[in-house]
Amino acid sequence: MGNLKDKLARFMYGRYGMDELSYALFVTYFVLLFANIFIHTKIFSILMFAVVFVMVFRTFSRNIYKRRMENEKFMKIWKPVKSKGSLTVRRIKEIKTRRFRKCPNCKSVLRLPRKTGKHTVNCPCCHNEFELRILW
Repeated sequence: MGNLKDKLARFMYGRYGMDELSYALFVTYFVLLFANIFIHTKIFSILMFAVVFVMVFRTFSRNIYKRRMENEKFMKIWKPVKSKGSLTVRRIKEIKTRRFRKCPNCKSVLRLPRKTGKHTVNCPCCHNEFELRILW
C-alpha cells in the first residue's frame, strides 16, 4: 500500500491538484447527476462529461500559473456568495437569541439581543445613536 502511495505522490509532483474550483466542479457534477436521474436528457449527460473532463484536466495540469489564475477569478465570484450565505446561516442559527438590524447611517449590520420593545442603540462603527423597535 505504501508503494502505491509513493508512486501516486511521484506522479502528482509538479501537477496542480485540487482547489476550490475543482471542488465546485465536483459538486456541480453531482447536482447534474441528481438532475439527470429525474430529467433524463442527453444535455445533462454531455454537461456531466464536460464537467468531469475539465475537473480532471485541471487536476493533472502542469501549467500551475494558469490554473491558479482560474481559481482566483472563481474565488472573486464565490467569496461574496459564500459570505452572504454564511451570514444567512448565522442569522438562522441565532434567531432565538439575537436580532440583526442595519444602522441607518453607515448601513453596517448590528447583532442585537432579542429584547422586545424600544431601545436606543449605539452603532460601534459610526457611533450614531438611534432608536430601534424590536417587535418579537
